[in-house]
Amino acid sequence: MKSARESKAPRSIRSRLLIALAIALAPVLVLGVSQTISVYSRDLESRRIRLVDAAERSASMARTRVEGGQELLQTLNSQTVGLSCGQNLRAIADHLRGYENLIRFDAIARVSCASGSVSENLERRNADWFARLAGGDQLVVTQAPSDLSGAPALLAAVRSEQDGAFDGAMVAIISIDALRPDRRDRSLYQGSEVALADGDGHFVSSTRPTAFPATFAGAIGRIPEGGAVFEARDRTGGKRLLAAAPLVSDDLFVVISAPVQSLGEWSRVNLLATVAPPILAFLLAVVAVWYVADRVVVRWLQYIQRIAEIYAKGRFTVRAAKAVEAPLEIAELATTLEAMADAIIERDARLQESLAEKDSLMREIHHRVKNNLQVMSSMVSMQQRAVSDPVMRETLDDIRQRIAALALIYRTLYQGPNLRQVDLKTFLEDLTTQMVMGESLRGHVVDTSLTADHLSVDPDRLAPLALFTVEAITNAHKHAFHGRGGVLRITFQAQGEKARLEIADSGGGDAENAIERLKRGVGGVLMNAFARQLGGSVTFSVNDEGGITALLTFPLPDPVETGNPGAV
Repeated sequence: MKSARESKAPRSIRSRLLIALAIALAPVLVLGVSQTISVYSRDLESRRIRLVDAAERSASMARTRVEGGQELLQTLNSQTVGLSCGQNLRAIADHLRGYENLIRFDAIARVSCASGSVSENLERRNADWFARLAGGDQLVVTQAPSDLSGAPALLAAVRSEQDGAFDGAMVAIISIDALRPDRRDRSLYQGSEVALADGDGHFVSSTRPTAFPATFAGAIGRIPEGGAVFEARDRTGGKRLLAAAPLVSDDLFVVISAPVQSLGEWSRVNLLATVAPPILAFLLAVVAVWYVADRVVVRWLQYIQRIAEIYAKGRFTVRAAKAVEAPLEIAELATTLEAMADAIIERDARLQESLAEKDSLMREIHHRVKNNLQVMSSMVSMQQRAVSDPVMRETLDDIRQRIAALALIYRTLYQGPNLRQVDLKTFLEDLTTQMVMGESLRGHVVDTSLTADHLSVDPDRLAPLALFTVEAITNAHKHAFHGRGGVLRITFQAQGEKARLEIADSGGGDAENAIERLKRGVGGVLMNAFARQLGGSVTFSVNDEGGITALLTFPLPDPVETGNPGAV
């Protein structure tokens, strides 16, 4: 299971405030987006309407120009004769903008005169527009053929008669650019193009062919007199808005093509008016919350945290002096923390006082136990002197040695700096000195060699260690040093997980038999019992000097380095 610090959920105040702020402002953002979409839809619909109006205005303007051209052609029809015909037409074309050329054709479609250059084409009389005029139509409006105009243009022609018979035609070539809506018209998208479509839906001319679809046939039948708007793909695959209005009944239509902006493009163009305000408000709110959370809350919490870390190190006299400048809640928290520190100081003082009192009582108890054990040792010693049986005297001496070892434990405890632990090296030195000095009073000189690591042990483990040592040294005095002295070697090592206490004598007889007697005797039984108390084992062996080595091994709870005090 993951701890609270390892949780993926945001835990900081800043993170939670920002999440709460995001949730609170989410409706505002949603409302802003909804309003943007609504404004975009209204703007698109408005532009569709204005685009239709522009198409109708363009068609109306074209019709007006055609109608004006019809009046002009009818007026000029009777005047375009003689040598000054071409000169007169050029003057009129220069004066009236939008007319690329004014041409007078005779009955067989030959050019009589024109305001501009016109190539001769004998096949022109077979053209549809000329045939219709010859057949009796008074006015024909259609796409200008390429031999009459090199650019997309409109051809308007009126019938000319002489004594009721067909006498030719008066033609005006009207530039399609003259039909283009004014670029300054705000109802148009930027990049609008103009085209003319015939009754079959084919584009007969356009300002830019790729801005229109290949055909317009599917929409021709749905265009009312007031115009209509459609969406279609141009020849490059781009989405376009097409507005169409009839120019001459159902035979010719003006079509305006404008690019359609997607919602994203429209939003970028209208960024400041649509998307920017809610997003800017959100960002400003986030910055404000972040700053306020940092300066008003987080900064002071970090200050209180540093004070708490100082308290954790035991320095309770430190005070949160700067907290008076913090917000009220933080200041109250600092005051509570200081009150807690004062309470801890007071409690520690009481605990220290109580602990000192308990230490005094424990030392007094250990002192009294030591005194009682010494009294018992003295009584055993008196009884020993009163007994004449050597075996009984030896038994009482063993008892006295054991009581004296226990008394030494309690003396070491109440005289030492720590009532709960004793340095085993110092204790072994004192115990060995006490026992060897007692033997030396009998005239037996015993040299002692002690090598021991420092190891701190509690009284529960010290007692079996001390009694094991007493039994081992006592056995050496009885079987190796009795009546002649010798050398006693004590070695204690505490390394890793095991401790070794080795007590060896220099020998003085049959060591093998002595080991057998030791194992069968009370001393051997006690030494094995003390080893089991420590969770270890004991072995007896003959050393190189012919003496006996008693080796006690027992486990340590934690690895202990040689030469350094440890804990058991």
